[in-house]
Amino acid sequence: MTDLNSMLKIKTKDLDIVNELLTNPDNVQVKALCELIEKFGGAAAINKKAELARNPETLMQRLKDMNSPYVADLEWLMEQRDNKAFISMDDYCKTVLGKDADVSAVDFSNAVTLEVSAMQFFPWLMAQARQAIDKKELLPGRIIRVRNMAEQVEDNGDILATALAMQIIGATYVESLDTRGTDGSNVHLAGGPATLSGFFGGIGQPNHYPMKWAEEYLTYYTTYGIKQVLNVNSGTILLGYMMHRLGVDIEFKISVFVGNDNPYFILWTLMTAKLFSRKDGTTSLVGFNLSNSVNNETIRQANMLRKQLGLEKQVRFEHHITETYKSIVLQPYNRRDELVQIAKEVPNISAKHEGGEPEIEATREHPSDIFDYFMAKKDILAGNLMDTLMDNYLDKHHSVNLTAQALIRSGIGVIAATNLH
Repeated sequence: MTDLNSMLKIKTKDLDIVNELLTNPDNVQVKALCELIEKFGGAAAINKKAELARNPETLMQRLKDMNSPYVADLEWLMEQRDNKAFISMDDYCKTVLGKDADVSAVDFSNAVTLEVSAMQFFPWLMAQARQAIDKKELLPGRIIRVRNMAEQVEDNGDILATALAMQIIGATYVESLDTRGTDGSNVHLAGGPATLSGFFGGIGQPNHYPMKWAEEYLTYYTTYGIKQVLNVNSGTILLGYMMHRLGVDIEFKISVFVGNDNPYFILWTLMTAKLFSRKDGTTSLVGFNLSNSVNNETIRQANMLRKQLGLEKQVRFEHHITETYKSIVLQPYNRRDELVQIAKEVPNISAKHEGGEPEIEATREHPSDIFDYFMAKKDILAGNLMDTLMDNYLDKHHSVNLTAQALIRSGIGVIAATNLH
């Protein structure tokens, strides 16, 4: 067996060939990326612009300059944070375990990040925050957005307000760029269900679209300071690795739709991240959604691979605990019990909640649906669905707290919005 293992060693001469390909000045793909980075002023200038754009004072001033109605909400949120209106983590643990419980018994060394998706509209976050105060709940430490980017730019500064709110509450967040196959580029999606089976060929970023994705990223990064984005295509995943290696401080997470559903696929994902890491060992891959089909043994093996590659602290496994009730998985789908088991031994996991509790969702006139993510705001308003969709989102928030409680009862800590709890 040892002899067989040694046969898998990649020969130095083969690595040299790959390096020659990547560094060849005539390489069309690399040349296009380098030219794009230079178009934006070079990596150092790009990162500086993003840092300035992300500055809280800059974001607030831009919102004030456009007379955004969200200024008052953000000022309220800062006031609540400063006044410690949100329940502390210690008090939350005591609420779960009993007022006389020894909170120090809860182990935060493998704390699970609480995650919710998708926070489509800034007012939903405010409703979530008010409920968290009223009901003494936790706001999640990681928030995912799938809203059309161009639309949120034009919506009273929604994109700016969200960027500032995430810094106020102390949560990481992810935006989903518009160049993701749903913009007409993927002919397999253009015909709806009649052509959907063609989608099995991969998430559509055909032909010149990977470079379009890279340019869209640099635009939002330098204009709004948006650092973390969703990544859905092998080509744009590679571009994300390459951009980071070339000095752009991009971060991304890989979508569940990419299908990391077995240890060999996961090895491929992590191995590429390692090969393109910087000299200091950092990578642009901050996390990836495991397939909804994975089991705990898959996660266990994936963690062994991640640890051997030195990526255990850098790359988070983002595991769906609940899913939207319609259009993505067979229901009932709830992985909470399995999470409690695996979190005791595998670190750096986030518990992602994309749906509410299946038994609650089943009672809703309009249960959560993955296709709702792609509805334009004008269509939501025309259908009088805004409050309904916000209720779907708050169902997910409810599930986040049920997961937090289950973990804490098992002696496992959680990571919520760090500036609030």
